[in-house]
Amino acid sequence: MAAAATSSIKIIRTSIHTFLQHYNYFTTITFLSLPFSASILISSPSRVQSLFPAPPESQFFSILNLKLSQTISSSLLVLPFSLSFLLISKSFIIHKISNSNSISRIFISILKTQICNTLIILSANATCFWLLFIAFNCLQNLNIAASLFFNMFSGIIFSIVITNALITCNMALILSGMELSGGFMSILKACVMIRGRTSIALSLALPVNIALAGIEFLFQFRVVKAYSDSGHVNTHTPSLSMVLEGLFIAYLYSVVITIDVLIGCVFFNNCKRDYHHNIVDDQEAARIKQQDVELVKFVAKDFS
Repeated sequence: MAAAATSSIKIIRTSIHTFLQHYNYFTTITFLSLPFSASILISSPSRVQSLFPAPPESQFFSILNLKLSQTISSSLLVLPFSLSFLLISKSFIIHKISNSNSISRIFISILKTQICNTLIILSANATCFWLLFIAFNCLQNLNIAASLFFNMFSGIIFSIVITNALITCNMALILSGMELSGGFMSILKACVMIRGRTSIALSLALPVNIALAGIEFLFQFRVVKAYSDSGHVNTHTPSLSMVLEGLFIAYLYSVVITIDVLIGCVFFNNCKRDYHHNIVDDQEAARIKQQDVELVKFVAKDFS
C-alpha cells in the first residue's frame, strides 16, 4: 500500500510538473473543455432526482435509485459536449504527450472508445442497481428487514464495481489515443494493463474526484444558491457577476480535467514501461535457463 502511495505521488508530481512546464499550451487547451465543464456543473443532481421517484420506505433503495438517475440523466445531458469539446481537448493533450500521432487520428480513436465507455458505465450502473434491487426484494419477500450490514455491504460492492469500471474506461481512453486503437479492444487492453496496479489507479483517481466534487460544491454554493436567494429565479436573468463567477468555476473544473488527462498519460507510460521491462526480464530469465540446460547437457555428455 505504501509503494502504491509513493508511485501515485510521483505520477501526480510528474503530471503537475508537465502542466507547469507547458503552462501556456495547457491553459489554452483548457478552454476547449469549458462547455463540457459548464454543462456538468449546470446539470445539478437535485434537478434530476425527481425523474426517478423511489419508495419512501427504503432509504437504501432511494440512494441507489438516485445514483442511477443521476448517472443516466447526466450522461444524456452531457453526452453531446463530452463527444465533442471534451474529446477535442483530450486529443490535443494526448498529442502533446505522444508527439507522434496526428490530432485527427487521436480524436477518431478516442471517440470510438468514449462511445464504448459510455455504454459500459451505463450497463455497470444498471446491472448493479437491478441485482441489488432483486436482492432487496428477496429479503422483503422473506420478511427479513434489510439490515445496516446489508446496506453497507451493498454500497461497498456498488462503489467497487463502478470505480473499477471508471478507472478501466479512463485508461482505455488514454490507451486508444496513445496507440490509436479505439473501441472495445482498447478496454480489453486497459484491463490487462491495469492488472496488478489497481491500488495505484485508485489512489490516482481519489484526489482528482475529490477536487472535482469540491468544485461542484463550490458552484452549487456560490452560483446556484446565490441565484436562488437573489430573487432572479422567476425572471431567469442571472447577474453578470454570477455568470462570470460561474465561468471561472467551470474553468477550474476544466483545469482539473486537464491535469487528470496528464495523470492518465503518465500512468499509461509507466504501465507500458513496466510491461516491457517484465517482458525483457522474462526473456532474459528464459535465456539463462536455456543456457543452464545446455550447460548441464554438455557436462553430462563429458562424463558419459
